[in-house]
Amino acid sequence: MTDREFKAIIDELWNTFWSSGISNPISVVEQMTYLIFFKMFEEQENLEQKRAEKSGKKRESFFEGKDELKWSNFKQLAPNKMLKVYREKVFPLLGKINSSLKDSVCLISKPSLLDTAVQTFDKMDFSDGNDRKGDIYEYMLSKLATSGTNGQFRTPRHIIDMMTKLVDPRVDDKICDPACGSGGFLCGAYRYILESNTSDDFKEISPVFGDLLKDEHRENLDNNVIFGSEFDPSMYRIGLMNMILHNIKPKNIKLRDSLSKDAQEEDKYTLVLANPPFTGSLDESDIDPHLTGMVKTKKTELLFMAKFIKMLEIGGRAAVIIPTGVLSTDSNAHKTLRKKLIEENQLEAVISMPSGVFKPYAGVATAVLVFTKGGQTQKTWFYEMENDGFTLDDKRTPIEENDIPDIIAKYENKEESSKSFNVTFDELKENEYNLLPSRYKKIEYVAPTFEHTPQEYVQLMIEAEKKSLALLEKLQEKLGGVNEN
Repeated sequence: MTDREFKAIIDELWNTFWSSGISNPISVVEQMTYLIFFKMFEEQENLEQKRAEKSGKKRESFFEGKDELKWSNFKQLAPNKMLKVYREKVFPLLGKINSSLKDSVCLISKPSLLDTAVQTFDKMDFSDGNDRKGDIYEYMLSKLATSGTNGQFRTPRHIIDMMTKLVDPRVDDKICDPACGSGGFLCGAYRYILESNTSDDFKEISPVFGDLLKDEHRENLDNNVIFGSEFDPSMYRIGLMNMILHNIKPKNIKLRDSLSKDAQEEDKYTLVLANPPFTGSLDESDIDPHLTGMVKTKKTELLFMAKFIKMLEIGGRAAVIIPTGVLSTDSNAHKTLRKKLIEENQLEAVISMPSGVFKPYAGVATAVLVFTKGGQTQKTWFYEMENDGFTLDDKRTPIEENDIPDIIAKYENKEESSKSFNVTFDELKENEYNLLPSRYKKIEYVAPTFEHTPQEYVQLMIEAEKKSLALLEKLQEKLGGVNEN
């Protein structure tokens, strides 16, 4: 199934939900997500059974004695019967799978709507191998954004993958996204760790099988690696389900505002991956005073930067998305934040991205900051991304031009090129810690080359002049002949 085909199917299903009375975009996404969840949960259970069999361990399936509740079974029921089983038996499983989902509400009340949705998703392959699940999630969340709702939560998956590769998550990391939304960064980091620990022999079963992980490492991965916070209840539930479907045990995902007094965290994590809300301001009385102590502001993008620094332990690393205004705005708060980032931490890289990366719902120019907590910046690597593999208009059609592989290849050694260069601490300080690439981009003067010596050019000019005079004389003669007649 092509991207265009599955998007058309989702659009049609979206309209079906709308015409059936479920018109709130976030509610549509929630209800669709529940259905994808139940389909994928059975597949995930089957994978876990295979993993247990391969390792010689005994494992009881969640569906032991409850076969009728499997997607593969209830999808075959007649619409009226399917709705009854779904609402009374299948849907309540959410709270048993994860207690944080116990307040989920089934809004589907029409048998025809449920049957249409079930049959639609049943035709789609959500296996880990093709990551269609990620495609669908990304597209559904983009529809949220174009509807004017919660657009700040979506980060394109290829950008997540790029940032994840730059910071190289490990099984002994403590990884946090304090504005996790649908959980894209956390799922990406978890998947990266499993892919890095899956042998060739097991990749046919699943690219995220993780057979190279020792039991203690997998236990640590399940319990002590993935952390996150989200303040919107609907996005929180969507994020929880997304993570469960990626086999993440979301015990450390909290429903809360990470900037509030109730979410104080210091020197706790080794890795932060995030794309926090860009705009807005908060009631100062609700803000964690440790953050305002670092930077006197109510702007969320600056408070989140302070949060990232605060929550990392010394030596911890981060890859985060910020609006370009953070790079160069001259306010005291902006300057203070940039100075702290450079003088008291190691700013590894500033990767500017074209404004079309977040279309169709936002045209804001952004950048990725990669930094390590502690020490002092010696030099910072700048890269000006021009293309991310998609057109930069609202359609975002795949194209060949893509700087992301080049960014990943050059990052480790901070290689310089026509799009990348290094800037020293002294240069940053001299420019009041302005981080716009254009401030530092070196324009190389290329001396002109000449085919002839100056004397030869003079001679050529003389010869050209003689030819011009000869032509003028011929023209004059012809004109004189005409006048005589």
